[in-house]
Amino acid sequence: MVLPSEPEFEQALNELKVSLTSFLKANPEYEKALEIVQIPERIIQFRVVWEDDKGKAQVNRGFRVQYNSALGPYKGGLRLHPSVNLSILKFLGFEQTFKNALTGLNMGGGKGGSDFNPKGRSDGEIRRFCVSFMSELSRHIGQDTDVPAGDIGTGAREIGFMFGQYRKMRNEFVGVLTGKGKDWGGSFIRPEATGYGLIYYVQRMIEKACPEINLSKPTTRVAISGSGNVAQYTALKVIELGATVISLSDSRGALIAEEGFSKDVVEAIMKLKLAGGYLESYKDFADEKKYTYHAGARPWTLCGKVDIALPSATQNEVSREEAEALVKAGVKIVAEGSNMGCSAEAIDVFEDARKAGGASAVWYAPGKASNCGGVAVSGLEMAQNSQRLVWASAEVDSRLKGIMSDCFDICLDSGSKWSGEQLKEGVLPSLLSGANVAGFVKVANAMKAHGDWW
Repeated sequence: MVLPSEPEFEQALNELKVSLTSFLKANPEYEKALEIVQIPERIIQFRVVWEDDKGKAQVNRGFRVQYNSALGPYKGGLRLHPSVNLSILKFLGFEQTFKNALTGLNMGGGKGGSDFNPKGRSDGEIRRFCVSFMSELSRHIGQDTDVPAGDIGTGAREIGFMFGQYRKMRNEFVGVLTGKGKDWGGSFIRPEATGYGLIYYVQRMIEKACPEINLSKPTTRVAISGSGNVAQYTALKVIELGATVISLSDSRGALIAEEGFSKDVVEAIMKLKLAGGYLESYKDFADEKKYTYHAGARPWTLCGKVDIALPSATQNEVSREEAEALVKAGVKIVAEGSNMGCSAEAIDVFEDARKAGGASAVWYAPGKASNCGGVAVSGLEMAQNSQRLVWASAEVDSRLKGIMSDCFDICLDSGSKWSGEQLKEGVLPSLLSGANVAGFVKVANAMKAHGDWW
């Protein structure tokens, strides 16, 4: 079932299996559900031929992994990046299945995309690629079948081009994609949702275990990786609440602000990224005395004291050595804004620190729980589309807060029951085990009710 060429998927599957050890020992009948749920319901692969600005034909691989529809239509983003392959998309779709379950909304799990790289391409080239990509994908998706969204490399521009092609081909205006523009079926708070939701989840972690690092205090130091959509809105929400953001990064290096990023600088970075730029050009908008750039580095060993670490770039972006450095730097909370942002070895470091308790204890939250705010608001966008309504920003934000709070409670309760640990006084339950068991059980029970296993 797992091929040697699928390391990311194998890592995600192994994490789930380990988390389920205690639950499966008490409920062995669910072994069959685990055997079945790890295989996607459907994998679609196709070629995408498009014309560049020189009139030459170019070709890329297109994918859609329709992983599990037990809880609702397949739901998950479209990633446009040269690294895209089936292993990454299977891992993302697998994680998405349980993440969507934790939102409490009726959504199955899926993921898709292409090895096309939009960076350095003109608007015309991107439009022609998106038209070709959607021309094939359109026959496999629908508002009640599969509802894709954006992801790395797929922003509002790309969603617009894809939606327009779907509308023309099918002659219908329906909520087949989420992340749409506010004037044509989109939802308020959708661009901000993953970052805001991450902070709402972290706030619940703080309330439960670490009130001394309240996000309203400037002395609370927050390290963030990435500088795309998730990292941007995570940083802005932290700054709005009053804490200090000390790092951002991209694929070329890390930008450190010992005294903290200002809102103006984060907004300048947003404009830079929208234009396809990199943080190495920080001199154009930042005071060199306050901001230092480290080429080829990630932020985790560069920040000095850290209270909260939020990996928000891509998978496996925190190594064992970097996790150990964060523990030494005093980190209390690690919550993933990216999917599987921490390597398996890094998670072991954080979980060992949690189990040890005491002054060096760390509480780790996996992305399938802490970053589910994005897909949650995508689900709310689907609900608005079905009603032909647009909810006010405050209403969407309130619903997002409620979903993240409920998700935390579910993970905490499940982790307390099924971590397989004899928790001593002062030791917190595993949110990793809690998220995996709670998500799996919900999906497995729906599959059993449908006759998918017995």
